[in-house]
Amino acid sequence: MSTIGFIGMGNMALAIAEGFIRSGKVRAEAIYAFAPNQDKLHKNAERLGFQPVSDVTGLVRTAEYVIVACKPYQIDEVLSSVREELWGKAVISIAAGWTYETYAAKLPSEVRIQCIMPNTPAMVGEGVMLFEEQHSLTKEEHDYIMELFATLGIVEELPTRLMGIGGAISGCGPAFMDLIMEAYADAAVKYGISRETAYRLVSQTMLGSAKLQQVSGSHPGVLKDAVCSPAGTTIRGVEALEHGGLRAACMDSVNVIMDMKRG
Repeated sequence: MSTIGFIGMGNMALAIAEGFIRSGKVRAEAIYAFAPNQDKLHKNAERLGFQPVSDVTGLVRTAEYVIVACKPYQIDEVLSSVREELWGKAVISIAAGWTYETYAAKLPSEVRIQCIMPNTPAMVGEGVMLFEEQHSLTKEEHDYIMELFATLGIVEELPTRLMGIGGAISGCGPAFMDLIMEAYADAAVKYGISRETAYRLVSQTMLGSAKLQQVSGSHPGVLKDAVCSPAGTTIRGVEALEHGGLRAACMDSVNVIMDMKRG
């Protein structure tokens, strides 16, 4: 099995490492990680079994695959400190806003690069892993990394020009879904259901509806129509959502993100 080194071990990197270990495709002891908060790193290492390190340079020398999981604003400093050690390595980036071209402009051509944008549901194995189509991994490396990340959810490849909108949907989307769940839970609480029960009902309803669409492949509108009986209660609720501008609000939530990216 290959050795994997994480530069940064925040919540997303931790979820990824845990998913790799849980899948059995990577041994815990074959994973190395560096993070500035060494106390937290060692506690997580003790829990999961990976190797904590205190030096980024040593981590890069040891790992065959280097996963850049630090904050985007920290990457320039990190790359400059290990530029020579990255020679001939495969670099996997999960940093938002960084693309193949961004890395290629800063690293020697001998460094092989793949950018991936994960999302937080990866923590429970239901994530979306967006792979940038442009990369310089070998076919064997690319297949291996796709197989690894597929243990965390679904894998989709997108051209560079669509990574921004893909990230807006899958990366920011969980917050939008959480907001909708919270709103419906509030409605349930208003009419007497306990908060804990409300969250269970709403989250399972959202999960089940999403799963039904995935499994059936049906258009969401068809599934919606199947629930709406003539002169029934559901169609009245749908009408209220239309009057409230739900569709437009959802699209606007993406528009403002894309406008910010372009600005």
